[in-house]
Amino acid sequence: MADRPETKPPDKPKRKPDQVKMGNIQNENFSAVPARSAEAAAGFAGLSAALDLALAFAGELDTALEIGEPDPYLNMVAALLRAHLTGRTVTATMLISASGVPYATARRKLQHLLDAGFIEQRARTRSGKSYSLHPTDRLMVNWQQLGDRLLRICGEISGLNPERGREYYFGATYLPASQSIAPPQVLSEPLQLGGGLRVLVHGDPTFMVMENLKRQFEQIIGTNISQSAFSIDRLRSEALRNAERRFSKYDIIAVDLPWIGEFAEKGVLKPLDVCMNLDRLDPPDFHTAGWMAAHWGGRPYGVPSQTTPELLFYRKDLFAEAGLEPPSTTDRVIEAARHFHAPQKGRYGIAWNAARGTALGHQFLMACADFGQPIVNLDPIAGGFSADTAGRTDIVPTIDTPLALDACDYLLTLLQFSPPDILSMSWYERVRPYAAGKIAMAYGYTLLAPYFERDPASPAQRTTGYLPHPAGPKGRPVAPVGGYALGIPGNLAPERVAAATEALLAFTSPAAQKLYVQNGSRTAPRYSVGADPEVRRISPIFEAVDAMSLRDELQYWPRPPIPQIAEIIEICGQEMHDMLRGVTAPRAALRRAQSRAEDALKTETR
Repeated sequence: MADRPETKPPDKPKRKPDQVKMGNIQNENFSAVPARSAEAAAGFAGLSAALDLALAFAGELDTALEIGEPDPYLNMVAALLRAHLTGRTVTATMLISASGVPYATARRKLQHLLDAGFIEQRARTRSGKSYSLHPTDRLMVNWQQLGDRLLRICGEISGLNPERGREYYFGATYLPASQSIAPPQVLSEPLQLGGGLRVLVHGDPTFMVMENLKRQFEQIIGTNISQSAFSIDRLRSEALRNAERRFSKYDIIAVDLPWIGEFAEKGVLKPLDVCMNLDRLDPPDFHTAGWMAAHWGGRPYGVPSQTTPELLFYRKDLFAEAGLEPPSTTDRVIEAARHFHAPQKGRYGIAWNAARGTALGHQFLMACADFGQPIVNLDPIAGGFSADTAGRTDIVPTIDTPLALDACDYLLTLLQFSPPDILSMSWYERVRPYAAGKIAMAYGYTLLAPYFERDPASPAQRTTGYLPHPAGPKGRPVAPVGGYALGIPGNLAPERVAAATEALLAFTSPAAQKLYVQNGSRTAPRYSVGADPEVRRISPIFEAVDAMSLRDELQYWPRPPIPQIAEIIEICGQEMHDMLRGVTAPRAALRRAQSRAEDALKTETR
């Protein structure tokens, strides 16, 4: 039979995007996460192990039979999958070389894989004469399932994992929580974006993971990626400046969840329902609080890329040694902080956000929530308060209240059992001494957990427990939802919207979210990602957050996305800092914050 042609040009050749250089990462608060970690290798255990085992077994068979021949299908598929997992470009010539059989035979076998729908090709040049090869979703799923089966069989035969065999037999692998998510698949056609995809993000660990995976995501979407990262305050300023341009400088921007109302009102973001069919996002897969926090006026303006609640981190080993139960109330937090506070030994009770301005403002709002007090007059609903206030004209601050005074007293008490530099501690500074073993408890976002979970030298590694915020007498446990959503700028040039939307879908897919976790992230906005068995083996934080979500403890009302929320947070952070320094009394600080917040709410948002 005559050899078939190696490739077949598409009907409409696609233009190769112009080359651009990677933007400088302006990261003021965080260190970059390593490009590839042991967790990433462990995360790909099913697929990578299947490849290793299949190739090793085939090699042993060839040796034992002596007259065995190489399997070109296996060799080419293995080479293709390995390249895909590391973001390397693969051509037909490369797979033919990896086949282990003569050239003509390899060409035929490769065409069989193409015709069978296991491999797809994508144009690399304007002429359409050069192609890259990529695994299809069908091939990825098949090998992911093969990996699970091979590991199960090995465990059963060796007797090392009998429990998994019984679970498989009784159908547990058909449960969503037992299914492994396959690695991301390349888009069938490269995105057509002149100058490449331009992204504006926050300089935190999760977005730094995305930066480290840049080459792999460039393979997935088929174009260059330029990512600019800023601290939280500079990110907001840049997003607002960008909205004033005739056309957006960025194709996708990261938005802190409390900014959603302001950015929606000011036209900084496009509503997603004009950009895509929302069913493509699979909304029920997102944690409810994270998904609803990206809405304003009932419409979504971003896709959760991080759902990172602020929790109470505590040292389980220290609590066990002291015979103390994990704190479930604010009073118990104070008791534990008092017990562990030993400045003469270089150990302190607790750390939290107390730096002036934005950092302390966030902490004050969350402390108020611990006592059941929203920062504005939100309507009570089951589980908390309704935070989508679009269309309401009666919003007023509720800062100068008895419950907010209780929150002030709580923070002032914590101050006594905090490190001496607490009044300058913000997001990262509160977690760093906790990771170093100098602090027994710390309020912190889950996205900061890598600083101790991934550090073998940290006393907090594998000894940290995760709790929602302990509640005051009239409150209930709450895990205030933070994090970022990715959105489409309202002034993005029309010809770029469709491609930017496809990139947005690729960056927020379950496969992409799992990849972030495997490379160091500790945020999982989707239930499917948190339930993935490989993800759960990486950190207990995912199971803990899923449980909080199911108990309705994940809430976003502590920082309602009203248009003036950023200014109100800053006001609270200034006035409460004066209170903590002893410049003003608690009641005076609340009165001043109430008055200034009332003035802020009178300000037009446009």
